[in-house]
Amino acid sequence: MSDSATGDADRVTGDGARPTVDADQVKDAAGQVRGAAGQVTAAVDGVTDAVDRATGAAEVVTGAAGRATTGAGDGTRAVRAGLPEPVRHEPTLPGPVFAAHFHLPGDPTGPYTYGRDENPTWTLLERAVGELEAPGQDDAETLVFASGMAAISAVLFSQLGTGDVCVLPDDGYQALPLVRAQLEAYGIEVRTAPTGGDAQLDVLDGARLLWIETPSNPGLDVCDIRRLAEAAHARGALVAVDNTLATPLGQRPLELGADFAVASGTKQLTGHGDVLLGYVVGRDAVAMAAVRRWRKIVGAIPGPMEAWLAHRSIATLQMRVDRQSATALAVAEALRERPEVTGLRYPGLPGDPSHKIAARQMRRFGCVVSFTLPTRARADRFLDALRLVDDATSFGGVRSTAERRGRWGGDAVPEGFIRLSVGAEDPEDLVADVLRALDAAA
Repeated sequence: MSDSATGDADRVTGDGARPTVDADQVKDAAGQVRGAAGQVTAAVDGVTDAVDRATGAAEVVTGAAGRATTGAGDGTRAVRAGLPEPVRHEPTLPGPVFAAHFHLPGDPTGPYTYGRDENPTWTLLERAVGELEAPGQDDAETLVFASGMAAISAVLFSQLGTGDVCVLPDDGYQALPLVRAQLEAYGIEVRTAPTGGDAQLDVLDGARLLWIETPSNPGLDVCDIRRLAEAAHARGALVAVDNTLATPLGQRPLELGADFAVASGTKQLTGHGDVLLGYVVGRDAVAMAAVRRWRKIVGAIPGPMEAWLAHRSIATLQMRVDRQSATALAVAEALRERPEVTGLRYPGLPGDPSHKIAARQMRRFGCVVSFTLPTRARADRFLDALRLVDDATSFGGVRSTAERRGRWGGDAVPEGFIRLSVGAEDPEDLVADVLRALDAAA
């Protein structure tokens, strides 16, 4: 075998089956290549195809530094969110990285050491979420979690300790009473008040943290985030906003004064009903370090496949949100004409009690409509008669869902209360199906 062929074979097989690149070939093109593949620290113009492959992982880490979309529209931002710089022959969105550990010779430096702490697939998703929740805010940090409840728990339990006071909504997500019980077991005082009318203002004195959910789930009340945040900060309290129902395309809590934006990515953010995911975005480095530490301690991390699916789905977020919001308004307007429907709520309806505040702080009003039918039996018949709407919990998916919310317990709603999540079906078809089911239920 010739010396040239031998050199080629050496570069292919490497040391211990680890890919290597001749240092002389790399020096002029990319500078010093450090560590194993995946730990390359830089890639400069003019690198060869071989160096492109060696530095692909580093490109994923460094990201789209030259592809800022801060001033772009929501659709452009969603499509480009979190994408790395293009690398020749590499996919636009790199596939999920499955790794419990990473090559780590010498001292533990670099971004990736162990799979419970960081993962390149999380990095891209976190960048994407941050670009939507806090565009142009370079000091904002994003952390992704295994579920929305993991994200909620990380903020509450990392920021509160024995003797602290926390203010929660009394009409929020049904798991909050479970959270309250656990907080109280740790010696944390919990106060509650309704979302509507900014009622949480009345119980803020002495609080360490204010938790806001707006619009509230499932009642769809809205509070003034900026007003509550200013009042809380004047009292020395942190402010976290559950942004699940609104999505970052509906409102941006950090821009309205909140310290944390928290959401379940399971819902409209990913929009296909196939991923459990949560996230926290915050600007305070000390507070976010505590959230990160909590994630490490409890191991509430997303799988790389879930993170990749979530990032892929964000590209269509603006199209889905716009379609679902417009259709939700059409459904709400049709329901408004039905005599058997009471308690109709949708923040986008001009006559909704929350519309004035919602119109001031929200850019889109969401996909969820809530209303009440006269009896539990009537509600069950309505759900059974639907053909384009699945009887299922959760919301925000491309396929419409609805449920009689009282079947779970934990929500202070009437027996006939319906939470309807509008999907991406044709508006005329969905409205017709809802009205036909109401007729059948009667």
